[in-house]
Amino acid sequence: MNTYTTAPCSAIEISSLTKTFKTGQRAHKALDKVSLKIFSGQMIGLIGASGSGKSTILRHIAGLTAADCLTNSIIVLGRSVQTNGVVDRGIRATRARVGFIFQQFNLVGQMTVLSNVLAGSLGRIPSWRGTIGWFTQEERAQALEALARVGMEKFAMQRASTLSGGEQQRVAIARTLMQGAEIILADEPIASLDPVSSRNVMEILTLIHLEDRRTVVVSLHQVDYALRYCERIVALKHGEIVYDGSSKDVSVEMLHDIYGDKFIETCVEETPPASTRDIHMPAHAGQSCVLARAGAATY
Repeated sequence: MNTYTTAPCSAIEISSLTKTFKTGQRAHKALDKVSLKIFSGQMIGLIGASGSGKSTILRHIAGLTAADCLTNSIIVLGRSVQTNGVVDRGIRATRARVGFIFQQFNLVGQMTVLSNVLAGSLGRIPSWRGTIGWFTQEERAQALEALARVGMEKFAMQRASTLSGGEQQRVAIARTLMQGAEIILADEPIASLDPVSSRNVMEILTLIHLEDRRTVVVSLHQVDYALRYCERIVALKHGEIVYDGSSKDVSVEMLHDIYGDKFIETCVEETPPASTRDIHMPAHAGQSCVLARAGAATY
């Protein structure tokens, strides 16, 4: 009997990605020939100091930003996102399969929580229905189910602007669930949240990754959260990848090299979140590394 091994399927393929931002006469290279392959079902933590290129990578994957006009390409779920600095004409179809969670939530404050979640279905329903806000009972039921998964169903008819930051971010995740996204990109999703809300958000993303086998790529300033929740770490420094591997192999020396004098290590004994304690946790999760962050711009 022959035994066949199925190779992991690529969800994201980035080749020689370069991006330069220009301000007046000054130019800053945010990404420098970055190549990266992410396989379906992985949970990746992007780490690095402010300005290292974490957010820029995510925006390029989603086709929100065009790269420099050099030899480069980005392929997502087998479809071209951009090549040689030109975003593909069919980007809308690809974006419908990619959910993007922003640091500032991007909810419509005057709309109800339920309406914000229903907006996640706009990419797959007729545009005229989205324009007049007509959703079927089945779609409303799906939105309520998405809210239930993030613990926000009781706030369904409340205005989004009345929620706390952590609650709004959970609604944003529910909107991504409603979208049915195969890939979730999260750009600093816990940067403005308190520790309890941060753990809740990261736990929800981890459970979606594990239960739905979704590919999750999350950029984080907080190294301790990245090591705790992400199986693979990609570290950037000055627009280049300086580490790509298991979270278990990230060392204190490596972090000092990446962050320089911005890094302060403290070891804190913590109990892992109950719902992930027996599911997914790096072997060294009892140690938390806390970053002292400077107020530099995030690119």
